[in-house]
Amino acid sequence: PPRSQRPPGKMAAPTLRRCCGRAAGLWGGLRRVPPPPLPLSLRRRVHEQARRARGAGGLLAAQSERGLFQEVFPAQSAEEQLLQLLERGRPPLTAYCGFDPTADSLHVGHLLAVMALLHFQRAGHNVIAVVGGATARLGDPSGRERAREPLSAERVREHARALRAGLERLFENHRELFWGPGGGRLGQAALLDNARWLDRQPLLDFLCGAGGRLRMGTLLSRQSCQARLHSPEGMSLAEFLYPALQAYDFLHLHQHHGCRIQLGGADQMGNIMSGYELVTKMTGTDVFGITVPLITSTTGDKLGKTAGNAVWLNRDKTSPFELYQFFVRQQDNIVEKYLKLFTFLPLEEIDHIMAMHAKEPEKWGPQKRLAAEVTKFVHGREGLESAKRCTKALYYSSVEALEAMSDQELQELFKQAPSAELVLEPGMNVLDLCRKANAILDGPSGYQKITDGGVSINGIRVTNPETVLILGQHILKNGVSLLRIGKKNYYIIKWLQL
Repeated sequence: PPRSQRPPGKMAAPTLRRCCGRAAGLWGGLRRVPPPPLPLSLRRRVHEQARRARGAGGLLAAQSERGLFQEVFPAQSAEEQLLQLLERGRPPLTAYCGFDPTADSLHVGHLLAVMALLHFQRAGHNVIAVVGGATARLGDPSGRERAREPLSAERVREHARALRAGLERLFENHRELFWGPGGGRLGQAALLDNARWLDRQPLLDFLCGAGGRLRMGTLLSRQSCQARLHSPEGMSLAEFLYPALQAYDFLHLHQHHGCRIQLGGADQMGNIMSGYELVTKMTGTDVFGITVPLITSTTGDKLGKTAGNAVWLNRDKTSPFELYQFFVRQQDNIVEKYLKLFTFLPLEEIDHIMAMHAKEPEKWGPQKRLAAEVTKFVHGREGLESAKRCTKALYYSSVEALEAMSDQELQELFKQAPSAELVLEPGMNVLDLCRKANAILDGPSGYQKITDGGVSINGIRVTNPETVLILGQHILKNGVSLLRIGKKNYYIIKWLQL
């Protein structure tokens, strides 16, 4: 909707944290001075492939042009091998990304990592989504000033089940809604939990094997580790060993699934490098890491549970309407990047959308398309239709939308709204309704509230307290009335025995 009709946002609009160089911002903010960027020869080759990517370029080039693949490690091996390995016509590779179940839902901050996996799958490669049922009990120290609150084993198992269900839904929605029959071969997808192998790994075997190949100097030299070691709270051994366990994940997946690429957020490069070190030392195989950008608020905070600004992907935590509104509120200076990052739209179509927006900015075309694509991806077609119904009901006072809304949608849209079940009595009027719903005070002040225009039913202002309630007008076909007192106080009335 137009800016004037939009409710105030609950959080600052997010921006992308851009990082340049092989390690700047990629080790979880471990180095404050950006190191030199990728070698010029590699950048030239990537951009040359990106120039051709709209036709038949390689995966790395195509996603680099979209801004999704931010950095590749190690740069020299990427230049020598990875560009060729990812070209079309070559045998499929296997890539993985991990998701620690520190909460019972994924959030928008995870979406780019999921998108990276899906772009690999769309290019015919095999992908593995790993739920960190074991590593979540330690907690990733990357970029954190203090240790995470410990989670019990049962709590982590519950969260892991919820994350697996969320990931399965995203992969299924992608296959059904965004992959046509003419798309070619869709790579295989697997969903694993690292508790399956880490829970069975004897401690001494781990220390003598993987532990003997990882260097203390490398782990200790990272700035986040140094900062925590010198802080009053210090750093636990469990946190310190987290990169080693994630590195072991890479080794296990390489040995058992042929995995050669680890994907992760820009703050995961330190852990990715540990995995690279372990795999190459123990197997001699060249493996690679690819990072995706971090999504941050305008204040620079990473979107997520820790910062308290998460936009969740589970409907019981963030409704389709709320997710839709989060993306439809994005400003012009970020919406084109988000269309490239969060959707599967071809770049040519995005160019066209932005060209039309330049001619008709008042229509908010890119924002609406972005919100629609992401909501459909996360919640399916019905979730998108639900978001649109709620938008029409709230911002455009659409009676048709209100009549089509389910009880779940009403509760999602008006989370804080009290609800009441009433029986329609003969001659019942607006004043009776307001009083029975405890929406106005008894006495003259409540009566005056109505006459002053402070009451509306189903989006229509009522100024006569004696107006008799009429079916189809004050009471909708679905047996519901939406009563509003003032600007923001809603009451949901469910009529019985109609």
